Amino acid sequence: MSGKASATYLPNGLPIPVAEPDGLSAPYWAGLRQSRLLVQRCRYCQTWQFGPEWICHRCHAFDPDWTEVEPRGRIYSWERVWHPSHIALTQHGPYIAVLVELPHVGGVRMVGNLLGDPTQEVVIGADVEGVFEHHPDPPYSLLQWRVV
Repeated sequence: MSGKASATYLPNGLPIPVAEPDGLSAPYWAGLRQSRLLVQRCRYCQTWQFGPEWICHRCHAFDPDWTEVEPRGRIYSWERVWHPSHIALTQHGPYIAVLVELPHVGGVRMVGNLLGDPTQEVVIGADVEGVFEHHPDPPYSLLQWRVV
């Protein structure tokens, strides 16, 4: 199963992730707090989708269900980021951003950070597992990735 992050990977000072004012992604963020990865699946046509939407991308039915999935996938694409995208990241580069494909979840893809040495070799197709990074104050959680 997925591991727990022993220390926080991201520095303090970044805005914390929150659900949109309409609450669309609230189940996703609540799931991360419980070390669970939730992805939407249409109860009518069984299509998986991510990011969250109020309607199914395929059949346009409203309110897709949130389903727990195994936080495992493979690297679909990646980028080594050298320039900080936020002032809090000024002394924290480089880092690796990955696009992870979840083959067992209809091939949905999600963006995250790849843990470990930021100069490591990254291989497209490498297997990765999710690592839940919990922050206590204010409470929120992130999903990071590490090579299996």
